[in-house]
Amino acid sequence: MNVSIVLFTSDLRLHDHPPLRAAAEARQVVPLFVRDRGVADAGFAAPNRLAFLADCLRDLDSGLRERGGRLVVRSGDVVEEVCKVAAETDADEVHMAADVSGYAHRREQRLRRALEAEGRRLHVHETVTTAVAPGAVTPASSDHFAVFTPYFRHWSELRLRDPFAAPRTVRVPDGVGSEELPSRADVLGLSPGLATGGETTGRRQLARWLRTGIDAYDERHDDLAGDATSRLSPHLHFGTLSPVELVHRARRAGGPGAEAFVRQLAWRDFHRQVLAGRPGAADADYRTKHDRWRSERTARADIEAWREGRTGYPLIDAAMRQLRHEGWMHNRGRLLTASFLTKTLYVDWRVGARHFLDLLVDGDIANNQLNWQWMAGTGTDTRPNRVLNPVAQAKRYDPDGTYVRRWVPELAGVDGALVHEPWKLQGLDRAALDDYPAPIVDLSEGLARFRKARAHE
Repeated sequence: MNVSIVLFTSDLRLHDHPPLRAAAEARQVVPLFVRDRGVADAGFAAPNRLAFLADCLRDLDSGLRERGGRLVVRSGDVVEEVCKVAAETDADEVHMAADVSGYAHRREQRLRRALEAEGRRLHVHETVTTAVAPGAVTPASSDHFAVFTPYFRHWSELRLRDPFAAPRTVRVPDGVGSEELPSRADVLGLSPGLATGGETTGRRQLARWLRTGIDAYDERHDDLAGDATSRLSPHLHFGTLSPVELVHRARRAGGPGAEAFVRQLAWRDFHRQVLAGRPGAADADYRTKHDRWRSERTARADIEAWREGRTGYPLIDAAMRQLRHEGWMHNRGRLLTASFLTKTLYVDWRVGARHFLDLLVDGDIANNQLNWQWMAGTGTDTRPNRVLNPVAQAKRYDPDGTYVRRWVPELAGVDGALVHEPWKLQGLDRAALDDYPAPIVDLSEGLARFRKARAHE
């Protein structure tokens, strides 16, 4: 075997990369990334993710060059471009990571057929973008678990494979044409506080997290002002970090914080096995409640207030402004803003999921859509009618209002817990709010509307 191709997708790293390891058994390897026209046509090429992707590709190319290779970049239809490179290099095999979305499955099937028609082979590798492969653990009566707790029990009992080291050398055939690497500077409409992408940054961030953050994760992960989560989700989404390696390294760290962190990684795998079993859940209710959501036309003003962070509920507004500024949001904020849109405003979860995908640098179909469905009560939540009160949650997870004041400067001068209920201010204090809006909905009225609607499911 003379030449193999490794097709990078959402696995933009050199460490613990099974497809690259397998492809490297050939005399020469073509590390290939195709800027997928289908992703752009589907509306998923959001500016924040394009900029982070550009960082990742440049870092991947740099790492390959340190090992004697380089990254080959093409644009267009993935199947057409892979077949072109295979013909140019007379490659025998193509190696790639498995993925779970309906689009990824269709792409894989098309690529397999096209390569086989040319006498070439496609090898798809599991546990590249997940710690445990979808389908590795299943209940007796279904192809996937619909409840997290039993899934996590089985997930925890599996022995994970050992992580692979990065290759020492990568030999790329001469003469393989490549486009210029994309640059963050070429992307318009970015969030100003967007993080930097790439495996180098991700591994540095992971090392710092294991050294200074993981021990207290179980106690502090909901601390909004403390910002005590790992912030590794963009690196997991783009695959600059390996989920298998993260689980191993967290378990070696030990303690309640590490256990809580590993549980979150299992949630990520859980959503992927749900989507693998039910690809339609990307757009349709996993468990319908026959909701008659308020139409986007009827709720337009409320939806815009929610998107802009001007609902009059400070914690909701702070989280939505963080999303716009950073392209990222604290997980507790994601739960609260999703509950507010779907249950307090009674707006279709797909409206919120689409907005998040427009901005989130870590936005992917499995986590984003299924977390939205969990909060909307149409997904895997065993308590589908739960409603999170944004004021009570604010007093619990941002007790002195530091997070709110960070993102809602109109309330910077409000003392103590009153920052979460500015409508209670009187006289001059209220006049000093600098145009902060009154609440767009009364919480009790929103709750009553939701309960009435669900009573007729």
